[in-house]
Amino acid sequence: MSHANAALTPRARLTVARLVIDQHVPIAEVAARFQCSWPTVKRWADRYATGESMADRSSRPRRMPAKTDRATTRRIVSLRLRKRLGPVQLAALTRVAPSTAHRVLVRCRLNRLSHVDRATGEPVRRYEHDHPGAMLHVDVKKLGNIPDGGGWRFVGRPQGRRHRAATPGKPKNAYSHPKMGHAFVHTVIDDHSRVAYAEVHDDETAVTATAVLRRAVTWFAARGITTQRVLSDNGSPYRSHLWRETCTELEITHSRTRPYRPQTNGKIERFHRTLADGWGYARAYTSETERRAALAAWIHEYNHHRPHTACGNKPPITRLTNLSGQYN
Repeated sequence: MSHANAALTPRARLTVARLVIDQHVPIAEVAARFQCSWPTVKRWADRYATGESMADRSSRPRRMPAKTDRATTRRIVSLRLRKRLGPVQLAALTRVAPSTAHRVLVRCRLNRLSHVDRATGEPVRRYEHDHPGAMLHVDVKKLGNIPDGGGWRFVGRPQGRRHRAATPGKPKNAYSHPKMGHAFVHTVIDDHSRVAYAEVHDDETAVTATAVLRRAVTWFAARGITTQRVLSDNGSPYRSHLWRETCTELEITHSRTRPYRPQTNGKIERFHRTLADGWGYARAYTSETERRAALAAWIHEYNHHRPHTACGNKPPITRLTNLSGQYN
């Protein structure tokens, strides 16, 4: 295989071959000019004369009599998917060497358990639409409200209970304990660019969800993204007539995931984890109002400054071009 400092790269090989075949320069003279042996020059000239490529030929043998047979390969893959066994256990069950079982797993791209879905045992299937707006993922993340003074995660449970009791205007449960309620974070993320939009509300009703969708579509449109399709789970807001009518009005095709199959909407599920770590529980907020006020700044940080591995370790906004303030 040629390397950066090779005397004859594919382009140089073509030049050598053309000098010999087309211009009839003697092989010895060409070899001296390019500082290589005359058999090397003759080899590339002969390949050029027969119309072959100047790239290296594959070193793979044409026949592999000792290759693991197809039935054994299928059994190794089946056991891997069903029982999540390692090469040693697979070798014992299929009567091959552990190294052979490992080679089969590598060839089938199953050598890491992270490549296999934990719930179903099937290979993880990743997808990405080819342009922004082709699909938006929508979902709701529910977080417990923070009492005045701080939540138990940072101040401890005893002090957290005292803060809950001291927070005014909260109803009581059957045990006379204050009910803090929940914050519902309505999130929307573009499948291609990973650019995200989020709002915090006190409910997850269809009215709220459709209003968020309208504002999200407008927000994405201001950044040059035309929404074509939206993907959601089977939550009640997304099964409502209002949601269907709103999608029809906005000329958006709505799709839902299979029941109990959040992996299909995995991009936004992973975003929720990042959201919780980077904003929801990132620091000691002294009130729910303070946490909600910090969401806009964190979303800007996520979209414009935080490197994303799916975007080549660049911020999601870099997949959108010619935006006003894109690099601020």
